[in-house]
Amino acid sequence: MDLAKVERVYTSYAKVYDRIFGKVFHEGRQSIIQNLNVQPHEKILEVGVGTGLALPMYPRHCQIVGIDFSEGMLDQAKQKAAEHRMDHVELHRMDAGEMEFKDDSFDTVVAAYVVTAVPDYRKVVSEMIRVCRPGGRIIMLNHFSNDNKAIAAIEKVLSPLTKHLGWRTDLALQTVLDGTPLHVTRKQHVNPLRLWALVECVNKKNVNGKTHVNGVKNANGAVGYAHINGSRLSEQASGQALG
Repeated sequence: MDLAKVERVYTSYAKVYDRIFGKVFHEGRQSIIQNLNVQPHEKILEVGVGTGLALPMYPRHCQIVGIDFSEGMLDQAKQKAAEHRMDHVELHRMDAGEMEFKDDSFDTVVAAYVVTAVPDYRKVVSEMIRVCRPGGRIIMLNHFSNDNKAIAAIEKVLSPLTKHLGWRTDLALQTVLDGTPLHVTRKQHVNPLRLWALVECVNKKNVNGKTHVNGVKNANGAVGYAHINGSRLSEQASGQALG
């Protein structure tokens, strides 16, 4: 999947997304927000805000920033924000793999149905870690490959087909978390057949004064996360290829 193709696919869904997927995935979104215990003035980033289905669920005493790369989806979200007079919401068209926010900008980062729908999940997860403050929360709601080997094998076969629809089915949660400073504090299966997982993590970056950012591949091809002092790692500086 390349970014332009993802944008085309989801923009084509924009006007029918709520009718087709709204009720199906409602439980998952509701489960995220009900358990957030949002504090006054808390800054929350919703990555892949889509048509803004979750926006009315957030309390108005926090600040919500939503980003999406699909202009069509974002237009629908802007309409919802206007209809509900959500003055506490900001919406921006932005690539989740190259966010324009400063380090440690948010207390909580939410990504619902995003990690398996982007061209490079490593870049997106790295960016979520970067813009979330140390000790903040990163919450992912997604279908991850099944622990059952037989089901996982079927998911692997289906993945090339589902990529044409805008997502993949063969990505394991442990693969996403390996090498990151994310510590899972809660995992809950939601939605029809409990095939989707709500995973809440604490962002334990800034260990020993160093920040974990930008997934890189080591000599063995495994994904790791470089430790650098408060700045973003570039390919030139590291001498390694970004994932």
